[in-house]
Amino acid sequence: MTQNSQETVIGRITSVFGVKGWLKVFSYTDPKDGILDYRDWVLLLNGKRFPVRLEEGRRQGQGIVVRLKGIDDREVARSYSGAEIRVPTEQLPELPEGEFYWHQLEGLDVFTVEGECLGKVHHLLETGSNDVLVVHATAGSIDQRERLLPYLPEQVVQQVDLDAGRIVVDWDPEF
Repeated sequence: MTQNSQETVIGRITSVFGVKGWLKVFSYTDPKDGILDYRDWVLLLNGKRFPVRLEEGRRQGQGIVVRLKGIDDREVARSYSGAEIRVPTEQLPELPEGEFYWHQLEGLDVFTVEGECLGKVHHLLETGSNDVLVVHATAGSIDQRERLLPYLPEQVVQQVDLDAGRIVVDWDPEF
């Protein structure tokens, strides 16, 4: 397993905030300010990794602003704009039984209850009403279509087996 596969992306730096080195952050956590619970981040920008420490942060309007240790200049802060914010997956809180992080679902094979392979989960989308699995065709899938499947446990998603690397769905392949 590579070092990057043991990390998960929890947000990204969007731009600078003010003149004292603060940064605007777009958080992928729920709630949004949950990103502030993680102090040691790895920033990934243009293939380079930068370990940083969160000194302080707060909500600012609809977003989050942060100050990183050792960064107190606007131009230095600007150099981190666009960076992904990553943390080791072992730092994530344990979820209740039957709940999963998106990174756990990505890469799983998707089968219908009849055993037909629809492909592999490429990524997920947040739509507001429910999350959506974006399933890309694979060599073993029944066709070469991309499918968007609602992530609705017990309605569409019948089983998630992380150990077997598969999701079973009640879904008509023709849809």
